[in-house]
Amino acid sequence: MTKTAIPELPATTGPVFQSGDTGYDAEIAGFQTAYTHRPAVVVGAAHAEDVRVAVEYAARHGLPIAVQATGHGLSVATDGGVLITTRRLRDIRIDAQARTARIGAGVVAGALIEAAAAHGLAPLNGSSLSVGVVGYILGGGIGILAREYGYAAEHVRAIEIVTADGRLRRLVPGDELFGAVLGTGGNFGVVTALEIELLSVAQVYGGQLQFDAPLVAPALEAWRLWTQDVPDAVTSAITMLTFPDIPQLPEHLRGRYVATINIAFTGTEEEGERLVAPLRAVGARMTDDLRIMPYAESHAIYRDPDHPHAYIATNALLSELPAEATDAFLEITGPDAPLPTVAGFRHLGGALGRPGPNGISMDHREAEYIARVLAMPQPGNADQVRDQLDLVRKTLAPWTVGQNLNFLYGGGDAADEAQTRGGYSPATYERLAALKAEYDPANLFRNNRNIRLPRLSGPAARG
Repeated sequence: MTKTAIPELPATTGPVFQSGDTGYDAEIAGFQTAYTHRPAVVVGAAHAEDVRVAVEYAARHGLPIAVQATGHGLSVATDGGVLITTRRLRDIRIDAQARTARIGAGVVAGALIEAAAAHGLAPLNGSSLSVGVVGYILGGGIGILAREYGYAAEHVRAIEIVTADGRLRRLVPGDELFGAVLGTGGNFGVVTALEIELLSVAQVYGGQLQFDAPLVAPALEAWRLWTQDVPDAVTSAITMLTFPDIPQLPEHLRGRYVATINIAFTGTEEEGERLVAPLRAVGARMTDDLRIMPYAESHAIYRDPDHPHAYIATNALLSELPAEATDAFLEITGPDAPLPTVAGFRHLGGALGRPGPNGISMDHREAEYIARVLAMPQPGNADQVRDQLDLVRKTLAPWTVGQNLNFLYGGGDAADEAQTRGGYSPATYERLAALKAEYDPANLFRNNRNIRLPRLSGPAARG
C-alpha cells in the first residue's frame, strides 16, 4: 500500500499512523469485519488532549472524522479523513458512596462490570462484555435490566466531549447539547469520558431456556403471551437461529434450529421460579440454567460471541406483537428461509416507555417490542442479504413505529437521511438538525447514521 501524502500530521502523545505505516492495519481493526475504516490519518488518542488536537487538525484541513473504540457498531466506514481511536482511554473511577463511575471512551463493558461489582454495584450494560460502553450509551443503551431502569443514557451525569470547533466541553443535564449527544451516536463530537450512575444490584436471577426445533413455535407463542403481564423487573428476549454445524459449538447445538429465551430479573430466586413456570411448561428444554448469579456473571444470560466477525442487521420497533406478526416472522426467518439469520424479539415497555429524566434523544417510546434480524454477509450474497432484511421490514410494517439506530449493524450503503429519521420523531429530528448546523456546520462528524444539514450541499452533506 502506498502511503498517502499528508502535508503535516497532528502532534499528539499517542501514535499517529498513515496508510502504509507499520501498525496501521492493527490500529483500524475492530470487532466488525464486514466494514473497515480506510482513513488517511489515524490518531491513537492517549488522552483527551490528543482527541482535541486531532479534531482541530481535521477541521483545519476540512477532513471528515470517524471514531472507533472497539468497532462493534461500525457501519459507515470512512475512506480518507481522520480516524480517532479511543481504545487507550480506559480509566475507570468508581465513587462507591455516590454510586457513580467516570469512564474513559475506551472502557469495555466487562471491565466496568468488574470494577463496579467490587463495590456491590452494577452499570446498565448490554449483553456483550467486549462492547465499548461509551458507544453503547451514545446510542441509548438498551441493557439487560432495561425494563426496570430504562435506557442507560438516562443515567448519565456528565459528558466530556470535543466538538467540531476543537473545544473540550463538559456537558451536564440542562445544557443544550446534553440530551442531543445521548441517542445520536457520534454526530456532535468525540466523547472522551462519561460520568454515569451505578445501580445497587449485586445479583440477578437469569439465564437461558433453550428449545429444540419442534418447540420453537410454541416457545415463541408462550413467550409472547408471557410478556404481556410480567412485572417491569423482568427483561427478556427470544432468539431463533440454526446453529452452524461446526466443532467449536457444543455437540447438542450443532446444526439445530433452536429458540433461546434470555431472562434477567432482579427479584428473588423463589419469585423468579414462579414467574418462569409458564415458559418451562412449553416442554423439554435443551438448556435450562436459570439461577441466581452474581451480577459479574450476568454475561451468561446472552453469551454473545467474543470473536470478531462480519454481520449486518435490521430492526423494527413494534407497537404490539400479535400472533399474526410472530407467525409471519417465523415463516420468513425460519430454517426454510433462503438465508440463515439470527432472528428474534426483545421485550421493551416498562421504564423504556416512560419519558426519561434528562431529555435524551430516544423516541418511539410507545414501542412494546423490538424485532431484530442479523445476517452474516459472505462474498457474493450481498443482494440476498439486502432482500432478506427488506422482507423482514416489509412483513413487520403494519406494527412498526420506528427503528433503533444502535441496532442497525452494518448496511452503511443504506444509511441515508430517511433511515436516520426513522429513529426519531419529526420534531426531535428537526431539533437535532438545527443543533447539528450550529455545532458542526461542516458536518465533520458524518461517518455515522448522520443527522443531515438541509442547508448544505455537495460532499459535506453526504454521509
